[in-house]
Amino acid sequence: MGRYLGSVCKLCRREGAKLVLKGRRCTTKCPIDKKSKKPGQHGANMRIKLSEYAVRLREKQKAKRIAYLNENQFYHYFLKATAMKGLAGLNLIKLLSMRLDNVVYLMGLAPSRMAARQLITHGHFQVNDKRSTLPGRIVAVGDKIKIAAGMADNQHIPAIQGEVSSPGWLSYDKNSKTGSVVAEPSKEQTPYAGVNEQFIVELYSK
Repeated sequence: MGRYLGSVCKLCRREGAKLVLKGRRCTTKCPIDKKSKKPGQHGANMRIKLSEYAVRLREKQKAKRIAYLNENQFYHYFLKATAMKGLAGLNLIKLLSMRLDNVVYLMGLAPSRMAARQLITHGHFQVNDKRSTLPGRIVAVGDKIKIAAGMADNQHIPAIQGEVSSPGWLSYDKNSKTGSVVAEPSKEQTPYAGVNEQFIVELYSK
């Protein structure tokens, strides 16, 4: 979805769920609370019973849109997940959750995943004391993520304002401006808790 330039709120309405694509703004001003209908001219009258294929497609689209990836990028992660030991669906959730842009966002070092991606590509973060410009980098347990000196006092970063509570598998030290990955996440600790990952596996396995 790297080239999608439309309203991200329409994506939430299309999936019928809050995907939190605008970060913390979605918790206070979310159009889906007022417009629960599907987007488009005939959205209010859409009463189509989904086929088994369509149900699985919607789950894949939901996960892909949360990660804000295009189809080729998402499928690449699926192939990588199937090559790993364990359940492919849970491996996929883990890979998507441990992307650097997602970790930066969950630590509160960016107001949204899109903002996190931009800040990373501009070189505003270091991983283990080395600058990283790859939003798709998969972090590991024990990795340290630090804000570059020029961004350390930026008041647009939620963590600096003390507005963020990171999930249990991440920690952030406000004094040193450094976050760390303390464990691998469980599905319930990720943004994909509401996604049925088995449907994604079944969709790609056909």
